[in-house]
Amino acid sequence: MLQSAWLKAHWPAPFYAGLLEHDPGMYPKRLVLADARRRGVPVLPVDVQHSAATYRTEQLPDGRLGLRISLADVHGITGEIAERIATGSPYTDVADFWDRARPSRPIAERLARIGALDALTPGAHRRELLLQIDELHHRHRTAASPDQLVLAHPTAPAPGTTGLPVMSPAEETQAELEVLGMDASRHLMEPFHPLLAELGVTPAHRLKEHRDGETVLVAGAKVAIQTPPMRSGRRTIFVSLDDGSQGSTGQIDLTFFDDTHAHAAHPLFHHFLILARGTVSRRGKSVTVIGSCAWNLQEVADAHVAGGTAAVRDYLARTTGVGSAEADRDAHRSTSLNSPDGPDDQPASGGGAGRLWHASPGSPG
Repeated sequence: MLQSAWLKAHWPAPFYAGLLEHDPGMYPKRLVLADARRRGVPVLPVDVQHSAATYRTEQLPDGRLGLRISLADVHGITGEIAERIATGSPYTDVADFWDRARPSRPIAERLARIGALDALTPGAHRRELLLQIDELHHRHRTAASPDQLVLAHPTAPAPGTTGLPVMSPAEETQAELEVLGMDASRHLMEPFHPLLAELGVTPAHRLKEHRDGETVLVAGAKVAIQTPPMRSGRRTIFVSLDDGSQGSTGQIDLTFFDDTHAHAAHPLFHHFLILARGTVSRRGKSVTVIGSCAWNLQEVADAHVAGGTAAVRDYLARTTGVGSAEADRDAHRSTSLNSPDGPDDQPASGGGAGRLWHASPGSPG
């Protein structure tokens, strides 16, 4: 334990590389990545010119050590393909990558969607790279047919000439969640921070400034959810959120007792990004929030885009208690969170439910 603490304090990039390469325990990798960011470790995205089949550190021009994300985290990639990509680098362009790395079309498309091929065609955006992969795939199929004339590889279209729209930052983050199960280029909560500040949401690192019993709003991406059975037969929902704030911790722990399930259980079990209201509970240095209501943060953001703060207030008033008929059932069906067919509408990560957060019925108590 002391060795790990020393390594984390003095050599954080190698520490996080080792932690991510092996099993990080009950918490999802994206939470480990967020902690690395908070400690000042530069997170370097998947790049076919630099990434290996394992996590590793990489020295930056300013002398700092960055953490390079592994090719092995790309959904569906095999160890053989990851090693072939790493061994074959550097590549001159997308066609060279296609020829020598020989990825399947789905793997090549996933790499393009997360920006791993950006360096191969400077100036081209990701949808243009997807178009080129589609053309390479069709040329490869044509060349494989003995009755077809073999043509040279297609020339990449000049950047900006395809008419295809550039992926928005939100679409890029969504692609990373789907392909890697992690928000690699930026914390997925970053786009929400201006809205949360406007609504008076308390970031994790400032909860300790609030008095015991004070009402607060908190928000974040779901990290873990548990519903341990009680002797009384009632259910208490324990939820941890990661708000992406830059303090010593971005994690918020909430407790929802059974009398709040009508106002909270449905969004807690069915959504990934959560806004919650509750009261501060202090026990020594520990600060938690006793929750009373919860909402889908994305719907809150959509309401704000449509009508500003007034529309948000109206949304919160209208949706408090929505899904109350399902609340108890959701709490008692919490074990379904461990199944790819569970009720949650988390971003598709390719890894099934639970890849982006930890879900468990808890332990008897």
